[in-house]
Amino acid sequence: MNEAQTVSALSALAHTQRLRVFRALVIAGLEGLTPSVLAEQLAVARNTLSFHLKELTHAGLVTVEQQGRNLIYRADFAQMNGLLGYLTEHCCQGGVCEVSESSHCDC
Repeated sequence: MNEAQTVSALSALAHTQRLRVFRALVIAGLEGLTPSVLAEQLAVARNTLSFHLKELTHAGLVTVEQQGRNLIYRADFAQMNGLLGYLTEHCCQGGVCEVSESSHCDC
């Protein structure tokens, strides 16, 4: 992942509803979810959800697949891991970093 992709992904996630959508898709795993299931789970209007899904897809964090009449949205785990890798690439000056219970690096 490069800097531009990272900025795009972080921008997409910097909205409460999009973050909730992305987390719901991560929890759903490879099975993914349809927009109607997502809308119901998150109690959000479908037209609003559609906008957020478009933004997440444009940022590369979500994929969409047509299955018959349904669209299935999935978190793109490779892209998510790429984002995390980019953010932690030089953590602890390139050494091994272990996260402690207090949620910070023990370098």
